[in-house]
Amino acid sequence: MNGNSKKLAAEAIGTFWLTFGGCGSAVIAAGVPQVGIGMLGVALAFGLTVLTMAYAIGHISGCHLNPAVTVGLACGGRFPTNLILPYIIAQVVGAIVGAAVLYAIASGAPDFSTAGGFAANGYADHSPGKYGLGACLLSEIVLTMMFLFVIMGATHGKAPAGFAPIAIGLALTLIHLISIHVTNTSVNPARSTGPALFVGGWALAQLWLFWVAPLIGGAAGGFIYRWLSPEPTGAVTGESMIQKAA
Repeated sequence: MNGNSKKLAAEAIGTFWLTFGGCGSAVIAAGVPQVGIGMLGVALAFGLTVLTMAYAIGHISGCHLNPAVTVGLACGGRFPTNLILPYIIAQVVGAIVGAAVLYAIASGAPDFSTAGGFAANGYADHSPGKYGLGACLLSEIVLTMMFLFVIMGATHGKAPAGFAPIAIGLALTLIHLISIHVTNTSVNPARSTGPALFVGGWALAQLWLFWVAPLIGGAAGGFIYRWLSPEPTGAVTGESMIQKAA
């Protein structure tokens, strides 16, 4: 495999892990009587998937695991535009495979049903807290923007070395703590696409928001941090988003 093929494979594997681990914690473990991990556990699980994969594949692909991150890093001058589409395709494929494996495991339970949402994202009647379209749109834009802001800062050449994965993982945990009740938390179009394909119906009809809002937010975060600290040092192709952690 050439260098770009290995990067794409790493992105697919990493996004598989994020979708399987994060959504799996919600589908399998969050509501189990007496031992359920709850909202805090699900939020932490998503953060841990990014933290662990950042150390595992950051030196290969930059560990984006998210179309909004890829677009945001490109807008921030950290990633070449010609690789945006290949990265997004690899991420979506990984998320779909992750959701498929999760479905195969979860459906082994006698009371399993996707009617519970299968960790899909939604708004209005399908928001966990019944939040309206406008609130969900704003939430996803702002939280994705801030996620990119943290990523850009944590991977900047002048940031403390070795701590980027921790900052990024904790940021994603915080984002979930804020917004699980609002949209079930996306900030990641690939993560949203995988479960939506298995839920179908309303999840696919509402999927557009969880592409549009994170991409807008990611681009905004990249542009704002580039203006604030224009030095383009950090996660570009051929380098690690967590290069300094090595």
